[in-house]
Amino acid sequence: MIELISEARCTSCNRCVEVCPTQVFDAVDGSIPVITRPDQCQTCFMCELYCPADAMYVDPNADAHVAISEEALISRGILGGYARALGWKKARAAGTENDQTHKLFELGVT
Repeated sequence: MIELISEARCTSCNRCVEVCPTQVFDAVDGSIPVITRPDQCQTCFMCELYCPADAMYVDPNADAHVAISEEALISRGILGGYARALGWKKARAAGTENDQTHKLFELGVT
């Protein structure tokens, strides 16, 4: 389940708002997105995968919230870990030539 948007890392690009299939986030003018409907999170990791700043943390536990601090995530190198595990860098496939879903954004499809 989505647990964190890092205020220090987030660039307010709203990519998470665009890719979330269940509209968990709301964009905020002049600020970072807000997790407004966390219980609708399907734990699909799309927001974390597409975040170019590694500012998102989705916990694999889909059934309950997990208390975690940003400092703990940073010290353990977890922010951006899902994308790195899949071979993605800066919200782009790198080493995962068979996954072309990043091209949807290049084409303007959301």
